Parts: sequence; structure tokens; C-alpha cells
Amino acid sequence: MESGSVPGIRPPVGQEPADSSHGGWKPADPGPLGLAGFALTTFVLSMFNAGLVSKAGEPVVLGVALAYGGIAQFAAGMWEFRTGNTFGAVAFTSFGAFWVSFWALITFFAPTIPPEHVGAAVGLYLISWGIFTAYMFIASLRTTGAVALVFFLLAITFILLGIGNSGGHEGITEVGGWTGLLTAAAAWYASMAAVVNSTFGKTVMPVVPLGD
Repeated sequence: MESGSVPGIRPPVGQEPADSSHGGWKPADPGPLGLAGFALTTFVLSMFNAGLVSKAGEPVVLGVALAYGGIAQFAAGMWEFRTGNTFGAVAFTSFGAFWVSFWALITFFAPTIPPEHVGAAVGLYLISWGIFTAYMFIASLRTTGAVALVFFLLAITFILLGIGNSGGHEGITEVGGWTGLLTAAAAWYASMAAVVNSTFGKTVMPVVPLGD
């Protein structure tokens, strides 16, 4: 088994990636990078949403959101296009853009929204991402159980945070924060599994491939 033959996020069963060889060069799997960038940024933000860390330190999320969750994950999505993996390309590019948009929203745009409308606006933003994540979850059912779990938990996280923000329900927002921590843990596992399995050239950490 070749070192790169145990994937992170791969195309649906029966859909082989495009030939990525060029002069003997084969690109590495960008999936673990995308998952790691998503996991770490989600973890940091969810610590604040769950009420485990003082809100006063919340701006620390912005640098991580821009650099790792945003730019690094977006780059992983671009590399997934190179491998021919439509699912990974759409997922990582979209969530990379999500984190960049989150950074821009908090840094530039949220302060311009009238205070009485901030909750509804942020709630709409989060629920819209929840809808996207929900249909990506359906597509993930043809990847691996590890990846499908990430999208399932993430969809719930977005919806809970959207409801919590739009209605000013701090309790629901905290539940969304705890769900976000579970999402981050699942994404970290999927990323670690892809790296470890690729490095060892065999399945050390199972990801449960899904098929028919």
C-alpha cells in the first residue's frame, strides 16, 4: 500500500480522482490540512461559545480564523480541485471562505449593524451556513464515517448557534458551543487518522469508509 493511499476526504465511491501525475510528481492529500484548520479554529471559537473561556478574550479567534481556518483551509480546497475531489474542493473552499468572512464580519461589518439587529443578522448568517452544511452532510455519506460525523455535528452546531444568536438565547448558544467542541474533536480525529494512516502506509486509525 502506498503511503498516500489511505485518504482523508476522498471522492464518492466509484468516482476516481483525475490523473494527478505530472512528470512523476503526485500531490499529497490536502484533506488532513483542511480538516485540521477547520478543527482548531472551531475549537477555539467553541470554547468561548460554550462559556468555558471569558468573552473578553474572544478576539484571539480572529487571527486563527483568518490564517488557519480561512487561508490554509481555502488553499486545501484549491488543491482538492487539483486531485479531482469535488466533495473536498467544495467543502474546504467553502469553509475556508466562511472563516475569512467571519473574520471580516467581526472586524469590519458587525460594528456597523444597529445593536438591536445584530442578533438577527448573525443568526441568519449562521443558519444559512447550517443549510449548506446539511446538504454537504448528505454528500458526505459516500465518503467516510469520520467525515460524515463532522458534517452532522457541524450542521447541528450552526443551527443551534443561529437560533441562539437570533433569539438572544445564551443557553442555546452555549449548547451550540459544546456541540462545536464535539465537531472540532471529530474533525481533529479525521485529520489525524488521515495523516497517521498515510505515514504508516496502513490503517492505524479507522475512518469507516461508506459505500452502498
